[in-house]
Amino acid sequence: MTKPYYQDDWVTIYHGDCREILPELSDKSIDLTLTSPPFNLGGNYHHTGNYRHKPYADDLPEIEYRQNQIEILDALYDIVKSTGSLWYQHKNRIKNGLSSTPYEWLLKTKWQMKQEIVWVNGSQNFDKCRFYPMTERIYWLVKDKHTRLDNIVNRHDDWHIEPVGTNTLVKRAFPEELAQTIIVCFPTASQILDPFLGSGTTAYCAKKLGRKCIGIEIEERYCEIASKRCSQTVMQMGDLK
Repeated sequence: MTKPYYQDDWVTIYHGDCREILPELSDKSIDLTLTSPPFNLGGNYHHTGNYRHKPYADDLPEIEYRQNQIEILDALYDIVKSTGSLWYQHKNRIKNGLSSTPYEWLLKTKWQMKQEIVWVNGSQNFDKCRFYPMTERIYWLVKDKHTRLDNIVNRHDDWHIEPVGTNTLVKRAFPEELAQTIIVCFPTASQILDPFLGSGTTAYCAKKLGRKCIGIEIEERYCEIASKRCSQTVMQMGDLK
């Protein structure tokens, strides 16, 4: 078993490739998976306002990228409980002048599609050759079509949540509001997983809300950021915002 990079009573973080670490986790041990993978947009992010940012190599051949995503999603299927859920944040991407949707690989996995959330985040893409794309997607995937959530936050399926960074160390991070919104709507989900942990938002919010979380991250500098965030978390039971 891979040795944790960081561990406390609530959070375990592994440094490595999730494709290698996921098979080490117990089958059907996860209640809720919440994650956002690299989008495979290329080596540089050209259409983000005045910035060019390269946090990691993100330019696989498209066929290889989609196959990798299918394999990871199917591996997640095997370790999520029969009543569990996967929340998968991605976007309709523009590459080589054409748009592609995550449905092109999601529908080839073992998962069933329960709902699609439109995240209106105001991304800075101002290329005048098209109407400006200002949204991303969050897909709720399930094993059992009868799986339900408890919409105690009274949200619709369009979420206006501002994107965030992490003190310039990470250009774009998973917003805490987004992660917390999902987690609190699954009050019985005690074990949460994020196989693309990044700066650690899922683990940070899970611990804050009294849930255990396993995070996997391939970039060691992000493991360091996530570990520092989680080590500073003070438990706030009942915090639903």
